[in-house]
Amino acid sequence: MLKNVKLISFLVVCSLWSMPKAAQAQALVPHTLQLDTGKLEKQGLSLAQEAAQLGQFQQFELALPRAKLASQLAPQNDKVWFLLGGLHLQTKKFDEAIAALKKAQSLNPKNPDVFFAIGSANFQQQKYPAAIASYQAGLKLKPNDPEGLFDLGNAYYMTGRLPDAIAQYQKAVSHDQKFWPAINNTGLIQYEQGDIPSAIKQWQTAVSLDKQAAEPLLALAVALYTKGDRQQGLAMGEAAIRIDQRYADLDFLKQNLWGERLLSDTKKFLELPRIQAALQQKESPLNPSQPPAQ
Repeated sequence: MLKNVKLISFLVVCSLWSMPKAAQAQALVPHTLQLDTGKLEKQGLSLAQEAAQLGQFQQFELALPRAKLASQLAPQNDKVWFLLGGLHLQTKKFDEAIAALKKAQSLNPKNPDVFFAIGSANFQQQKYPAAIASYQAGLKLKPNDPEGLFDLGNAYYMTGRLPDAIAQYQKAVSHDQKFWPAINNTGLIQYEQGDIPSAIKQWQTAVSLDKQAAEPLLALAVALYTKGDRQQGLAMGEAAIRIDQRYADLDFLKQNLWGERLLSDTKKFLELPRIQAALQQKESPLNPSQPPAQ
């Protein structure tokens, strides 16, 4: 699994919302050329609030212009720049994202979430050494952050440092025992290393923590079917597809860090008639050629 960076942390949103509301626009007074920077900043923060709310609903095209204007009206507010960087990151505009995040970092070098966001921008560009450096810097400020540890583990994974990756996943779980993505990814590595029983245990644990987590459920289904537990594997595979059909796409799985061994076994699994039937049923829940059941 590859978790996306959070658009805005809860604390950022709350801190923006706690700012005073923007003052109502005043009539222009003749011969007055001075600008009230305080009012401009409040208006900028109000726009940032709107952008944050729009971003939470993935209305990025509407959110970005507001965030850009907010950064001009409140140029010394690191949270506004962090918001702008996060929005750029969500829209895959990595250069713009890093520029805004670097500005936020210059204004507040003690915010670990900025380092984590820069790491995500580098990770998504496959600049893994730079991502590792950013994640490590963020973890110096917030050493017990499960998501930061998980992201660092993923960067180690992509550079082939598998023991280091597992160590970071284990640290993430030690700080949040219900953080199943780290458990899931430990299973991904173990499967590639040929330790199928250990991988199965990891995925069983992940599924027990979140019954609606399609990824570990499908991985578990493939592993069980491949080792001979065919009926159980097929039933779990059908259940995973019902939860989220994206996991029936090998490209999507590869993006989520599934390795070659597991992808090969999954390809065979997805081609099974029963799984194909489940996929077709998911795509067309109502078949017009069939009469309704009586």
